[in-house]
Amino acid sequence: MKQVHFSHLLRTLLVIGLTSGVMSVRAQAVDVAAAEDLIKANKCGKCHSLDKQKDGPSFQKTAAKYKGKAEGDAKLFTHLTTSPMIEIDGVKEEHQKIKAKDDAAVKNVVKYILSR
Repeated sequence: MKQVHFSHLLRTLLVIGLTSGVMSVRAQAVDVAAAEDLIKANKCGKCHSLDKQKDGPSFQKTAAKYKGKAEGDAKLFTHLTTSPMIEIDGVKEEHQKIKAKDDAAVKNVVKYILSR
């Protein structure tokens, strides 16, 4: 039986761990340009801003609301894709559903908003 040196095994495990960590970070990265393009195409800026309150909350306020909450991504995704009823100046109306080519594009917008 071949003898395995502890230092070699430890080094191998460390390389595997670091590699998977980098891949995980890349998988969670936001495509900022794509998110901003989709936000612009859907005219989200009419009611929302990065850091200022308009008719709707700023992206920073939304990010703060969901920060550290496991369900934050799912709630925001649902809000963007189901046209829920919202209230603006005492008037109820349907929130515009985001139009995107696929769920991945919407999830990228969710990550963008939550990263602000």
